[in-house]
Amino acid sequence: MGPLEIVLIIVVLLAIVIIARNIRVVQQAKAYVVERLGAYSTTWGVGLHFKIPFIERVAKVVSLKEQVADFPPQPVITKDNVTMQIDTVVYFEITDPKLYTYGIENPMTAIENLSATTLRNILGDLELDQCLTSRDVINTKMRAILDEATDPWGIKVNRVELKNILPPKEIQTAMEKQMKAERERREAILRAEGEKRSAILTAEGEKESAILRADAKKQAAILEAEGTAEAILKVQQATAEGLKLLNEASPTDAVIKVRALEAFAAAANGQATKIIIPSEIQGLAGLAEGLVESVKK
Repeated sequence: MGPLEIVLIIVVLLAIVIIARNIRVVQQAKAYVVERLGAYSTTWGVGLHFKIPFIERVAKVVSLKEQVADFPPQPVITKDNVTMQIDTVVYFEITDPKLYTYGIENPMTAIENLSATTLRNILGDLELDQCLTSRDVINTKMRAILDEATDPWGIKVNRVELKNILPPKEIQTAMEKQMKAERERREAILRAEGEKRSAILTAEGEKESAILRADAKKQAAILEAEGTAEAILKVQQATAEGLKLLNEASPTDAVIKVRALEAFAAAANGQATKIIIPSEIQGLAGLAEGLVESVKK
């Protein structure tokens, strides 16, 4: 094998190596920013691509996934001059790899500084209590401001969260005491309401018991009165029935007078000291005495 053939083989192998090294496969959720002779040429998406050797180069590999930036706590002064330590978490994604590559030198540092200044501007107009209770409002305002500011960088801010709000130690102690006092106040209110409810239920029970007792006495009195009335009615019915039978038997005057005398005797019952007897019954009594004497003779 001559020198020319060896050189040819080397050239072919070198060409194969160069071609192989300039074949690029772009993975899912990634983008390659390609420069040609130092100027932006194109952005490669997912798939197989070939780079012109010595003319083109991959300037930056950009991830298109949503990313999370957790920044360290930043000192913030509120409207009522309370210094707090607040750390934020920013969720963002790259929408334009070209702007992300050429729009700003260090995008992450820029987002961190922008989030810190935006947070100071927003919380500077709020008092401590508002800062602790208005997280959603603060998150929404920060997201809108950061999203608008990062558009020229090819970045879209999806969400901003205040991870921690750390007021000074003395403020935390005062807040804990306030919360303890509030819990004790609520406990006292609940206890008083429970006692009130218990007293009401007891009074209602006693009231219902008294009503039931009165109703029972009423029902007993009604039943007793109904029994007495029914007994009187039975007596009257029996008397009427007796009179009816007596009338049907057509009694003589003497029989009627004897029955009247028996009725007076029953009325006296051996306890009356004075009884006024009608004249008719007196005559009947004399007649009865006469009959008795005649029988004796």
